[in-house]
Amino acid sequence: MQENILGLFLVLILSIPAWILGEKYPIIGGPVFGILLGMVVTHFIRDKAPFQKGILFTSKKVLQYAVILLGFGLNLSVVLETGAQSLPIIVATIATSLIIAYILQKVLRIPTKIATLVGVGSSICGGSAIAATAPVIDANDEEVAQAISVIFFFNVLAALIFPTFGSLVGFSTTSGEAFGIFAGTAVNDTSSVTAAASTWDAIYNLGVETLDKAVTVKLTRTLAIIPITIFLAIKSAKENKSDKKLNLKQIFPFFILYFIGASIVTTIAVSFGVSISVFSPIKTLSKFFIVMAMCAIGLNTNIIKLLKTGGKPILMGFACWSGITIVSLIIQYMLGIW
Repeated sequence: MQENILGLFLVLILSIPAWILGEKYPIIGGPVFGILLGMVVTHFIRDKAPFQKGILFTSKKVLQYAVILLGFGLNLSVVLETGAQSLPIIVATIATSLIIAYILQKVLRIPTKIATLVGVGSSICGGSAIAATAPVIDANDEEVAQAISVIFFFNVLAALIFPTFGSLVGFSTTSGEAFGIFAGTAVNDTSSVTAAASTWDAIYNLGVETLDKAVTVKLTRTLAIIPITIFLAIKSAKENKSDKKLNLKQIFPFFILYFIGASIVTTIAVSFGVSISVFSPIKTLSKFFIVMAMCAIGLNTNIIKLLKTGGKPILMGFACWSGITIVSLIIQYMLGIW
């Protein structure tokens, strides 16, 4: 801990203003502010060696702790209830994004790890999915920063244009169900899902009907982190150690088990009458840990290199985002929700 303290302290100092800015401008979010602050500050540090171990610890371990704590926001009984209705849309949109990412990675020759992070981030839950996937595929900080930047760009677009788009395509304005499912499946990150759904509620005076539906659908999507990270861990192990017997302890992302455990604790507690709001401070801590990790990633990111290599991942992000949007609309229409 002593060798990490300087780096942790530096990251903490940057995380506080990033968190405050994220609360003030939720459409952008604390993680994005964290990456930006980190990338700016790193250019003013002449000798980063004393901070490096703490920065690395934050970008790797604290990121995993954030994912574990995220589980305390999941009431599995509510998720499964909503999932019965939205599961076909969720599965189809996730599959669409991953297939598009795989094809474009081959066609455009995008680095595999960046393509994986963009595909998973687009299909599941933005920054949280990237946070869970990065340590499994051993992605470096610049690859994580690249993927987060792409996801952020389309998050902002979705939050800004989807409420207007929803009215243009004919979603019911007397109920928040259809648009809530659409926002929960077609928007990447929870903050942007919240922004889009809240806007729809405000425009059509629906209270929090749309928001509740959208967030619950979004949480259902979050569960896809589990099978995808396990699949990627096994795939990565086979590629790197094709001539050796797979060792479960070496490849399995065990922090995902803690994530599941946290979800189970929440579900059992709520079933015994404990208010879900009891877990709000833990969820908040999870979000702050993600901001810390993004600050650390920013400190290890070369912004010039990031800008030079950004074109193809942005094109991939656009293709994934467009594919998810179209498939979500089609399946909702086929199921009679819209």
